[in-house]
Amino acid sequence: MNRPLKDLHVAVLMGGLSAEREVSLSSGRMCADALEGQVGRVSRIDAGRDLANVLGGLIRPDVVFNALHGTWGEDGCVQGVLETLAIPYTHSGVLASALALDKNKSKAVLSAAGLRVPGGGLFDRHEVARRHVIEPPYIIKPNAEGSSVGVYLVTEGANGPQAEVGAPDWTYGDLVMVEPFIRGNELAVTVLGEASGPRALTVTDITPTKGFYDYEAKYAPGGSRHVLPADLPPAAFEAALRQAERAHTALGCRGVTRTDFRYDDIKDDLVLLEVNTQPGMTPTSLAPEQAAHVGIGYPELVRWMVEDASCPR
Repeated sequence: MNRPLKDLHVAVLMGGLSAEREVSLSSGRMCADALEGQVGRVSRIDAGRDLANVLGGLIRPDVVFNALHGTWGEDGCVQGVLETLAIPYTHSGVLASALALDKNKSKAVLSAAGLRVPGGGLFDRHEVARRHVIEPPYIIKPNAEGSSVGVYLVTEGANGPQAEVGAPDWTYGDLVMVEPFIRGNELAVTVLGEASGPRALTVTDITPTKGFYDYEAKYAPGGSRHVLPADLPPAAFEAALRQAERAHTALGCRGVTRTDFRYDDIKDDLVLLEVNTQPGMTPTSLAPEQAAHVGIGYPELVRWMVEDASCPR
């Protein structure tokens, strides 16, 4: 944005329609609080299907700060609305958002860019609920959700697959991603898409306090332990940084992204799991924690996002 921040009216989108609604509300509130006093006016919008009418009617912001997570808000749909309204907005554009949230399609793009991604593939959820479609241990997850929503670990020696995936109340689509479980460290790298090129901040090693790194481990206070910078061999640490930058570029991302990896220290094997185009901004989120580690405070980070906003993206 070329205009002074003090003259801008910023609408912060939060909540939304996805399974990640509560996380988005937390992110949005914190981002809006951080923008108060930095910009001329902040409007807090719990985004619904009338979003185009709300933004094009009485609100009419100069910039939209997109703090939505998951389907609709993070998959290119809301980005398309903002492009139609010609309102500058934060984070990635329509194509990059849609690609990154679709795990199957993003894996194809990332693999074509020379990045190592998990094997496995898409399977009908009812088949996955009936039998082991690949050899355990493996991960089952929705093809187009984030924040570890609907993710299950089927352990080695399990008698059968995860029956919940075939239940009538499953709401995450009939095709699910099934991938071999990769032992080792859960890693995350935040990338800022600066004008000079993407810049990876640091690497965090994440250890859940109990069980698997699922939704609760990500967002419940004390659900996981973050070690940053991660205690990794220097070559693996550097590889995670560079691969996160390459993934950001390969998908055509803008603004802030977070790339998740698994690192098998025995095999010295780094595998890229996925790229999140709208990382959480909650009190337990990795992106603001990594930014603070390299000297970028929370208010400065959200200010940078607003300054980076544009349309088209």
